[in-house]
Amino acid sequence: MNRLHIWDLPTRLFHWLLVLAILTAYVTGQIGGNLIVWHGRAGLFIIGLVVFRVVWGFVGAPTARFAHFVRGPGAIRAYLRGHWQGIGHNPLGALSVVALLTLVGAQAVTGLFTNDDISFQGPLADLVSKEASDSLLGVHVLLQNVLLGLVVVHLAAIVFYVRFKRENLVKPMVTGWKEVDPAVSQAATPHSATAQHRLPALVVALTLAVAAVYTADGGLFAAPPVIPTAAPAAPSW
Repeated sequence: MNRLHIWDLPTRLFHWLLVLAILTAYVTGQIGGNLIVWHGRAGLFIIGLVVFRVVWGFVGAPTARFAHFVRGPGAIRAYLRGHWQGIGHNPLGALSVVALLTLVGAQAVTGLFTNDDISFQGPLADLVSKEASDSLLGVHVLLQNVLLGLVVVHLAAIVFYVRFKRENLVKPMVTGWKEVDPAVSQAATPHSATAQHRLPALVVALTLAVAAVYTADGGLFAAPPVIPTAAPAAPSW
């Protein structure tokens, strides 16, 4: 077996920061109270992470690019039949990546427009009507349940690979390195994460992520004008 570097540092940091952010958003959302502020902050952070990953999927390291691992039905059938060889996400795992990014992004975006009539109001809730905000809150809760189901499937797939395929999917996402068959490594080396990503690409991805968070937090929208209240008249006596 050859040791091959398949996951670049930005991709690994994104993965584990997203895990932490989702866990934070879920726990703080369930507890509520004063922690609901951190629920909103976690949602904004998730938006930045998703935008970064989408941009990195086009300009990042080779194995992180969507063009490298998002395949058609033919590749999925070949994988299910055991005829697929490659590094990084397999064709079936690619569907999970796209689904998670889409679902997590939609979950965070709907939260921007929600309110609970008690202690939380999304930073963009004033841009929609109260009825629309209430409807988006329902969608937000529904997507949370769907996301939990997808996370369970994701964890089950990791256990399946360890138990039945004797393949640890977690370790490479921590270290960046993976033991692969020599034939596979020789064919995959030009596309591996050993190819250095350009610093400008990383700067672009981070800049767009920060801009997305700033916009999601209402930074581009003027705050409602403050109407001064008249001072109480002095008593005539």
